Amino acid sequence: MGDASDVPDVFDPRIYAAGIPHDRFRVLRDRAPVARQEESEVLGWPAGPGFWAVTRHADVVRVLKDSESYSSHLGATQIRDPDPADLPFIRRMMLNQDPPDHGRLRRLVSRAFTPGRIERFAGTARDRARELLGAAFADGGEVDLVRAVTDDYALLNLTDLLGIPASDRGLLHTWTERVIAYQDPDEPPVLDAGGRPVNPRSPAMLAGMFGYAQELAAYKRAHPADDVMSVLAASGLADAELEMFFFLLTVAGNDTVRSAAPGGILALAEHPSEQRRLWNGEVAMDTAVDELLRVHPPVLSFRRTAARDTELAGQKIREGDKVVVFHASANHDERVFADPHRLDLGRTPNPHVSFGDGPHVCLGAHFARLQLRVFYEEARAACGGLTLAGPPRRLVSNFINGIKSLPVRPLPEPSAPRS
Repeated sequence: MGDASDVPDVFDPRIYAAGIPHDRFRVLRDRAPVARQEESEVLGWPAGPGFWAVTRHADVVRVLKDSESYSSHLGATQIRDPDPADLPFIRRMMLNQDPPDHGRLRRLVSRAFTPGRIERFAGTARDRARELLGAAFADGGEVDLVRAVTDDYALLNLTDLLGIPASDRGLLHTWTERVIAYQDPDEPPVLDAGGRPVNPRSPAMLAGMFGYAQELAAYKRAHPADDVMSVLAASGLADAELEMFFFLLTVAGNDTVRSAAPGGILALAEHPSEQRRLWNGEVAMDTAVDELLRVHPPVLSFRRTAARDTELAGQKIREGDKVVVFHASANHDERVFADPHRLDLGRTPNPHVSFGDGPHVCLGAHFARLQLRVFYEEARAACGGLTLAGPPRRLVSNFINGIKSLPVRPLPEPSAPRS
């Protein structure tokens, strides 16, 4: 097993509408840990040259750490190749750079994500979670947790951190949907004159977001505040770098928690005994957060491009080949995690790769964990537990592990004391 004709397909984004394809990933981990995948035409998007799917934990970590062999810069980080004319533009983003350029930008911006600044948002996030959950559970009936709680929770926390006025918060939702849901039939693509879908990361599609970023930065220079955009506006970033950071923070900063929060609740509802352990205070919340991130990683995959001829898990890879790591598979690798499909909220150690690894490990991981911890604590305080009231609706995407709808019903038993 090794070429695309006899291996399970893990490329087609429609597969993920039914959940992570654990059976397919298990076959790949056991029989073809670095497997050739066809890149067929799907949902109007053109066919591509194919790629290597990397599914074992050790190999995923190796690719993520070895930026000299596996580049983010050469072809960017999405599976599909960008338009060659757009590639220089896309490479301006820190996510699509290699050391040392990547490190320079990361160091420049990392001071905006100091633990102190993030912790100051904890109180606001807690109040917001309490308010949203209280309103959603007020009558004790069925509620769509995504629509009523988690979408607003993630978005409003991000806009507070960035310092975006309340009147402009809807813009972020629109921009995020356009970029994240571009494979989903519920988000019809923008078509060019020839009827072909336009890449949502192209300069034309991002012009409005970038114009807004420059206006906001100018305002923050004149009226600085305790927020991330005030720091970025005064950091000396070039205009193009600032625009790309705004894009990265708007999309990644919102969708990490937006995907992880309902995903964690779904996992808890599907494992009532573990939910009771959490509700009864029998497991540490920080440990539980990491286990919920392991079983429901916000990001399913990331792409690299081979910078030279190399070999991975015995498979020869040629310079220029696309190499795609699958976080969702690595997090369930039996070679690393005992009984990986069992939710164990006390699991330790837990070396999941839901926030990546190596030089590109998620810059906002601490902020995301804080929001998730607060959210689960307030959910525990708001009700006696949560049961599913219907099946979830998932995002059609091979990139983001999104949930579009999660019908739940709160249990009325007395809640645990507030943390």
